[in-house]
Amino acid sequence: MSNVLMLPILLPFVTGALLILLAKRSLLQRIVSGIMMTVLLGLSLWLAADIYTSGMKTLEVGGWQTPFGIVLAADKLAAMMVVLTCLVGLVCLFYSFATIHPERERHYYYPFYFFLLTGVNGSFLTGDLFNLFVFFEVMLLASYALMVIGGTRYQLRETMKYAVINVCSSLLFLIAIAYLYGVAGTVNMAHLAQRIGELGQTGIMQVIAMLFFLVFAIKGALFPLYFWLPRSYYGPPAAITALFGGLLTKVGVYAMIRVFTLIFNHDIAFTHHLLLVAVAGLTMLLGVLGAVSKYDFKKILAYHIISQLGYMIMGLGLFTKLALAGAIYYMAHHIIIKTGLLLMAGAAQRVTGTTDLRQMGGLLRTHPYMAWFFLILALSIAGIPPLSGFFGKFPLIVAAFEEQSYAIAIVALVVGLLTLISMMKIFTHAFWGAQRHTEAQAQVRVGKLLAPASVLVLLTIALGIGAQPFFTYAETVAAELMDPQGYIQSVLGE
Repeated sequence: MSNVLMLPILLPFVTGALLILLAKRSLLQRIVSGIMMTVLLGLSLWLAADIYTSGMKTLEVGGWQTPFGIVLAADKLAAMMVVLTCLVGLVCLFYSFATIHPERERHYYYPFYFFLLTGVNGSFLTGDLFNLFVFFEVMLLASYALMVIGGTRYQLRETMKYAVINVCSSLLFLIAIAYLYGVAGTVNMAHLAQRIGELGQTGIMQVIAMLFFLVFAIKGALFPLYFWLPRSYYGPPAAITALFGGLLTKVGVYAMIRVFTLIFNHDIAFTHHLLLVAVAGLTMLLGVLGAVSKYDFKKILAYHIISQLGYMIMGLGLFTKLALAGAIYYMAHHIIIKTGLLLMAGAAQRVTGTTDLRQMGGLLRTHPYMAWFFLILALSIAGIPPLSGFFGKFPLIVAAFEEQSYAIAIVALVVGLLTLISMMKIFTHAFWGAQRHTEAQAQVRVGKLLAPASVLVLLTIALGIGAQPFFTYAETVAAELMDPQGYIQSVLGE
């Protein structure tokens, strides 16, 4: 048992509660937020290193014996996701210091920011499905507030749609949990994995698996349930859009990877090789077609969130060690890259006052660092070597050919090409060509915006040039997922 597992959940929650008391004191909020986010990142790195060297950690909250009480469980995958959450949280927080309007700060921006991180970290560390639902709700309630702060008509309309969709998804989540509990008599994920193997009721389990697939497909924005994302992520400030784009959909993908490797692995031919591979291909293709058709900086990036999620589900659907390692590596890459790209979109909007590419141009001449940062991130998400995107896509495509899944491999290659085309469309319209913004706009300084984003640029270069140790870590994570007995034994104490 390790009480330290409580800290990535408890610290942001306590910080959020404290910041409510400081809501009218912006400077003090920033100081407390910056210190606590730095502490959280350091803690998460220490925890990940400890788990990597010493093995998985569990905590029976309140001393209640597993599987009857609440359990927290951190394996290498969960630890990696907590590190990425704290990293993105820190980067977006410092970006917020330079961009968030003081009026938003006084309306509990920072408390809700930390409550959202509480829900995200809790989702990664929980060991049972009901508390996964609880942490999803904590995350979503905070996201509703962050989306609507500022109160524009567009924000209010899209937040209402986002809330209604997620309420329906949460209701379906509860139904799925109740159905599974009625069959297996437990909601502890390790215990479920053990019980389902004993029950052998594959027909009922397929129905329940489809319910969970629908829940996580809505929350993760997968085909055909991604329609809510592009407009919902368009309205909030850049720091919030980047935080959401980098993290929130990955919570759904993480949950799908967890349950479809640990619990619903009894009929892989149907759930994985047929359903998930098909969904992955359609998500990739339709998402990138949406991006290619748009001429708005932020909307193109929003559609690319959808498209790139398909690569992660592709690895889960192929369900080999290489494919899962590629999916894990690609998820880490995408969290970093997508956050950076959305921050670049916010910086460009700060200068030009618009995200319409047809009204932009010449940023390379007036803001060269912004242009080159964007280009590095754009080439990485398109999969150009030696950046991290290449080393995420390459093993997925190799795994697809090894499994003779030629259709999904071809789709992945075509989507990569279309991604490059859409990224170059942004670069040529917004950064290349004649200057369209005024000389006054050309003097706008964005150094405070680029400084946090530069961390992500350096990381994508490091993930590419130093791909071997990072991919080796992803392979160890994949090996654990392919053989869940270690997770089951650690949680149940067998």
